[in-house]
Parts: sequence; C-alpha cells; structure tokens
Amino acid sequence: MALAIALVVMVVASVLFHFLSPWWATPLASNWKQMDDTLTITLVITGIFFIGINLFVGYIVWRYRHEAPHPNGGTGHRASYHPENSKLELWLIGGTTLGVVALLAPGLFVYADYVRPPRDAMVMEVVGQQWSWAFRFPGKSGQLGASDPRFVTGANPLGLDPDDPRGLDNIVIVGPEVHLPLNKPVKVLLRSKDVLHDFYVPPFRARMNMVPGMVTSFWFTPTQAGRFEILCAQLCGVGHYNMRGTVVVEAPAAYEAWLARQQTFAVTLAKAAAPPAAMAAAAPGAAGDAGTIEKGRALAQSKGCVGCHSIDGNPGVGPTWKGLYGKTETFADGSSARVDDAFLHEEITDPQARLVKGFGPLMPTLPVSEDEVSALIAYIKSAGSEAAAAGTVAPADIPAGPAAATSAAATAAAGPAAPAATPGAASGTYTTSTAVAVPPSAAPAPARK
Repeated sequence: MALAIALVVMVVASVLFHFLSPWWATPLASNWKQMDDTLTITLVITGIFFIGINLFVGYIVWRYRHEAPHPNGGTGHRASYHPENSKLELWLIGGTTLGVVALLAPGLFVYADYVRPPRDAMVMEVVGQQWSWAFRFPGKSGQLGASDPRFVTGANPLGLDPDDPRGLDNIVIVGPEVHLPLNKPVKVLLRSKDVLHDFYVPPFRARMNMVPGMVTSFWFTPTQAGRFEILCAQLCGVGHYNMRGTVVVEAPAAYEAWLARQQTFAVTLAKAAAPPAAMAAAAPGAAGDAGTIEKGRALAQSKGCVGCHSIDGNPGVGPTWKGLYGKTETFADGSSARVDDAFLHEEITDPQARLVKGFGPLMPTLPVSEDEVSALIAYIKSAGSEAAAAGTVAPADIPAGPAAATSAAATAAAGPAAPAATPGAASGTYTTSTAVAVPPSAAPAPARK
C-alpha cells in the first residue's frame, strides 16, 4: 500500500513541478519555433506515458496486494502466473511503435530544414578550441579561403592558406564576440582545432557539434536584437565552463559598420611581417616591443591560453595575468618565487614542474619556440605588470594597464586598412579545411594544387 501511495505522490509532484517551475526556456530569438514545438510534442508524449504507466503500476500494486490468510480459514490473495499474453503483447508493441514514431518524425522533418539553408544566407565560420572561439566572414569576394591545420601559427590562428587569394579579404575575428545582422539568414560552418565542441546559443534554439577533422553546419535567422551568450554544449575539458562568447544582433547598418572595422587576413599577415608603422612613428625604438606584444597576444589566442588565463583579474582555470609579473607566487609545496622572465619561461615550457598553490596540474606542455615564449612573456608583462607601474615606457598607441595589448589590437583593427565586406557570401564558393563546398547556385571553384 505504501508503494502505491508513493507512486501517486511522485506523479502528482512531477506534474506540479513541471507547471510551477520557474525554469523555462529562454525567450525565442530566431526563426526556429519548430524546435520549441518539437520539444512540446516530446514532453506531451513522454508525460502521458509517465503518468499512465506509474498510475497503472500503483493501481496494480494496490489492487493485487498480498494478504495473509485470515484467522477464520480464508486463503487471502494469491497471484496467478500467466507465461504469455499475445493480445497484451500486440497492444504494447503497437502503442510503443506509435509513440516512438510520434517522437522521432517531427524531429526528422525539422532537422532536414535545419541543415538546408536558404540560397540568400550569409556565411559565418566558427572555429572552436580549448577554450575559446574565433570567427570568419567572407570579404568582398564573397568566398572563404581554404584552411588547413598545418598553417596554424600565432599570426594565423585559424590556419588559413596564405597562398589562396580567396582568403586574403576574409574577415577574421579572434575573440569571444561576434556581430550579426537582424533578420538575415546565417549559414554557420563549424570546425574544431582540438577536441569535440558544440556551438550553442540557447535563445536561437540552434546548436551543432564541432568535430575535429570535419566541417558541420546549420543555419538560423536572428529575429531579436540584443546580446546573446554563446556556450559550448560538449564537455571539452577542465575549462569547459569558461568557454563562453557573445553574439550581438543589431540592425544591418550597424552590423556593416562593425564589419568594416574588423581586419582582414591580409592585414593580419602584414602586421605579423612587420611592426605597425604608426607605433614606430609614435614611439621610436619601441616598435619592436609593440610587435612582440602583439605577437604574444596572437599566440595567447591561437594556443588557447586565454581559455584559462584572464587579463582583467577575473579568476579562471589558471592564474590571471593581470598584475602577475613582479608579484610573488606561492607553490603547492610551500616554496615561493618572484614572477620574472625566468619564472614565466619555466612555467610555459614545463608547466608541470611546479604547481602554483590553488591550481591543479591542468596545463599541457605546448610546442612553442623560444621566440614564441619571449612574445608570450612580453604580452604577460604588458598585462598590468608592476614593472610597468614602476616606470616602464609603453608605446604611445598602447595604453598602460591590463588591457594594453588588446587596446592596441582594437586600435589597429579600426584603421583604414580593413575594407568593408559583403556578407552575402552564399552565392560564392567557400572552403574550410581541405574540402570545398559549392552552393547550388555557384559554379565549382578551380582545383588548386
């Protein structure tokens, strides 16, 4: 009897929790209302079976409960054994089949539309790595250039082919924030540089796995202006919780203005080849330092350092770089050391040798050259170091403080060298990794050796 009552209470409590719970889906901000409809169908069908089965079991437990023989000679209840019941089995098989079909069929139709974008959709590539995001848009040519992991460097974190002319005008955004135009279909191409990730924006009801070695895709149309959080929906390592970003949906004119301020791949290559001339003119003799800091900033992005280390003082998987240089760090064994060039060199090249107190042995050994180590050290030193506060001269274009390198990058990106781009790239060819995808309206691109 107690078990029957418990089953009934569980059903009633579950139904009340569903309707009275404050945890509901976020407001819809895209065209994918079908996702909500499919979820509703799933909840209704599974809810009916959940209520029906548990109430039926509760009734059976109560109706056919065991009773001991009565003192006056009665035999009580005794269960009867039936090895099989063909009629009941047919009903169960038929009902289960209909339920499964009703659950799967709507999702299959919605998924078929989900991966089949409109012809006029713009193209955005999303690249994930532990634990950061990067984005790419076609330039004026309307095409995405080829990419390959062997081209990945600090100055080329997305691995674009520098010999592919189609990629030179591509807009590259290495950072957690990307902008999109309101009410414009967007085809999203996804790839991962390391492990399995999942690009997910809850209000868009849009997500897709990012599988290393292949390109996946889906599309959506943002229908609400605002800022929406990007999440990784696959457990991708210890910094998974910190793999966040932002999609800013705005009016088309505002989006075009933002896109025009971003730098192209050609500009990135030019900046990597030589220090910015503006910095050299503003601070003679300091252009080399500025170039090294910029290289370190790019390396921190491409190597995934920013997924664990912040430059604004916020805690992360690893120590923040704000104010790190010049302070004294305590290790897990109780010893301590001052953070200087030698300290940082050892921590970068052999991160498991000493563990800073309060942090685990999570950092992998990165394949970095001595020049790259020097660039990373210069970038860390620029992130609000005590040495800078004590009188280190910073280039005129790089404000002193925690955001020194990022401010320089933003200033350079806003220069006239970044041309405006045409986002309607679906009418041209685009390539990611070594594959070339050609929309139905476009002719195939010529093969490249």
